[in-house]
Amino acid sequence: MRNIHQEIQNNLNGIEEKYGVKIILAVESGSRAWGFASPDSDYDVRFIYAHKKDEYLRVDTMPDVIEWHLDDVLDINGWDLKKALLAIAKGNPNIMEWANSGIVYRSSDVWDQISKYAFHYFSQKAALCHYYGTAKTTLETHLRNEMIRYKKYFYALRPLLCCKWIERYHEVPPMEFQTLLTLFDGNDPDLDPELFTSIQALLERKAVTEEKDLNPQMPVIIDFIRSECDKQKTISESLQDDHRRDFDEINRTFRMALDLMADNW
Repeated sequence: MRNIHQEIQNNLNGIEEKYGVKIILAVESGSRAWGFASPDSDYDVRFIYAHKKDEYLRVDTMPDVIEWHLDDVLDINGWDLKKALLAIAKGNPNIMEWANSGIVYRSSDVWDQISKYAFHYFSQKAALCHYYGTAKTTLETHLRNEMIRYKKYFYALRPLLCCKWIERYHEVPPMEFQTLLTLFDGNDPDLDPELFTSIQALLERKAVTEEKDLNPQMPVIIDFIRSECDKQKTISESLQDDHRRDFDEINRTFRMALDLMADNW
């Protein structure tokens, strides 16, 4: 029987050996981490790696992405430490999600130190624009026909619930879809019991259907996606830019990480 988790570890070891790097974080970043995987869902492994300190003291530019493996089961790629820290400094929601993943394949003392500072750079505007944009693109690209893949509903629903989480709590939204569903507590008129019941039914159906299967639209859900996309567009455009402009902390974190790596290489 195929041992996927061992395959992932073997691949991470192979990356370190081939490129001469250390992986400081490797997590699940897709539907398995979000909590709505289908029987045939792949494994979306994302990792952050570091070179030796001297490699960052060079004139020419190093590649900052490793695209390692992609097939029907494993999707494995990662970012260099410097690229990851720059993304954190810009409030990139993708890197915030990696930091928030509940499925961790590999971590390190270096990442433990970095994660203390990562969420200091959270930007509500950047996050809302990202999540609204993801939902809108999914709506326009995959949810226009009468028969759709139910997987695509979640690629709009989850980002929109992340938007509503940010509206309410002004913080990085949780990775897990079930945690986002706690928003259905009766305090938001957009999130009514009928919608909640439809989403729960959708979760049950997705858990037993193949990702490629086509199914009829669910009116309550598609109506919510359309109306919430319009609402979040207005909100995201009205927010003031709240990006941090101070790179001092992230630069100190970078130097600290390289020193830790040098001590433990």
